[in-house]
Amino acid sequence: MMPQDANVQGNVYGGTIMKLMDEIAGAVGSLHARKNVVTASVDRMNFYEPVYIGNLLILKASVNFVGKTSMEIGVRIEARDLRTGKSLHTGSSYLTFVALDDSGKPAEIAEIIPETPDEKRRYLEGRARREQRLSPPKANR
Repeated sequence: MMPQDANVQGNVYGGTIMKLMDEIAGAVGSLHARKNVVTASVDRMNFYEPVYIGNLLILKASVNFVGKTSMEIGVRIEARDLRTGKSLHTGSSYLTFVALDDSGKPAEIAEIIPETPDEKRRYLEGRARREQRLSPPKANR
């Protein structure tokens, strides 16, 4: 991360990190769908540790769950101190992307078939988050 990415204290702006997160998630979504994809929503963005000028930012993204035209992509953000080589998990988020056809309308995308225990866990958790996102809000009593 460079000085233009941070405030005067040397902390990288959360918005800069979120932009990178959206870009990597979009690239992973396009790779899976083989179509243009757009961000539909971002679930909570959790920042666990600060990122500083000079850190190497590492973003890891995976398709967790696929619906008919949308998919959830999880992103894990790590910051590596280049002097020590130590990496810290600095943030995580889940983004929903919609695939678009050539006319800009939602397009069907291929399902995923989770194979490893981690993939199966992410799939089940992604499906539960989707159900929660789609459920009607509860009335205040």
